[in-house]
Amino acid sequence: MDRICITGGQQLNGTIAISGAKNAALPLMIASLLTDETLTLDNVPRLADVALLKRILGNHGVDCLVKGKRAGQNGVAGETIELSANEIVDTTAPYDLVSRMRASFWVIGPLLARMGATRVSLPGGCAIGTRPVDFFIDALKDLGAEIDIDAGYVVARAPRGLTGGRITFPHISVGATHVAMMAATLARGETVIENAAREPEIVDLATCLTRMGAEITGAGTPTIRIQGVDRLHGARHAVMPDRIETGTYAFATAMTGGDVFLEGAQVDTIEAPLTVLRGIGADVETTNSGVRVRRNGAGLAPVDVETAPFPGFPTDLQAQLMALVSRADGTSHLRETIFENRFMHVQELARLGADIHLDGQVATVRGVDRLKGAEVMATDLRASVSLVIAGLAAEGETVVNRVYHLDRGFEQLEAKLGGCGAEIERLTG
Repeated sequence: MDRICITGGQQLNGTIAISGAKNAALPLMIASLLTDETLTLDNVPRLADVALLKRILGNHGVDCLVKGKRAGQNGVAGETIELSANEIVDTTAPYDLVSRMRASFWVIGPLLARMGATRVSLPGGCAIGTRPVDFFIDALKDLGAEIDIDAGYVVARAPRGLTGGRITFPHISVGATHVAMMAATLARGETVIENAAREPEIVDLATCLTRMGAEITGAGTPTIRIQGVDRLHGARHAVMPDRIETGTYAFATAMTGGDVFLEGAQVDTIEAPLTVLRGIGADVETTNSGVRVRRNGAGLAPVDVETAPFPGFPTDLQAQLMALVSRADGTSHLRETIFENRFMHVQELARLGADIHLDGQVATVRGVDRLKGAEVMATDLRASVSLVIAGLAAEGETVVNRVYHLDRGFEQLEAKLGGCGAEIERLTG
């Protein structure tokens, strides 16, 4: 099993190109099920989750053609993928595939809207929380679907098609908003989604669906309106830059010191993390082409941060921030409000010398003078990269095990950090 070995103490200096966003690419790929024409996606990151979703979509009859250069031939430029769902050959999403990636459950919306029936496995548990699918099911019922739970599968039917309706989410859910939007594009009449997620990935999906012929207004606000159409057509769309990757490398630069330009970063999607970063003591300069982060000699100040849905501080950057403030001059408090079990990285950071105390959903982080390299184990995607950030500043050698988590969401991590001066390598076997 692969491991990543880091020798800490090196500043980061240079340029890191930001890849396409995993959290945008996955729903965009699933949207290909809505049309019998070809959806072409540019800037798709080369990630394990993307490769798995290609297989899942292929199970339904989607042909996935990857065009352009292979990984390594053109730096970190993303792939171009042509997805053609001319004929849906299977409307069942089996447990062995859905259980491996929760986002694959989202096929329930497009399959139901286009085919009038689908059978999708419940996704099961999740390392960072339960993430119930009640919101998804209730939203589809609001569009006229008949839904039963049978032997661990959600069986959904709409033999006469879906009908527009009013969907009001009791709590903000990015995944449920994605599914409701996709399903409503082919529903008869108008659908209004209240308390919708406002994340940039929602806007990116709405932009793509509009290019495919959907009529959507309000994406990025709490109220989204969708006028259903008879059919959608093919289109071409570029996946937005990854705001979580941007924040991760920005925090890594602040942790190690140095000067890094994050090329292609979309500034308006990461304003909350950049505000926090400035408060910690880094210099942040934003331009039309990206973000420059610098910290040369200045100390790190403690912060109090609470995760929240966009435009608040994202839960997907909480672990990375915790690693950063473990070296702050003072005590920080991080409150996790999105997932009930997203502190599994705490014990691994403690192995590196971090001083962290948990009380429910609040982590109190007392900054220490130094971290010391050790062998640690990744528990989920964001936790794994927090250990990398800590290892970059730790004395000696840090070995991160179970890095398949990293491969799910970070494209060419070692190459990007190594290109800026980090001593980092992947060990195989």
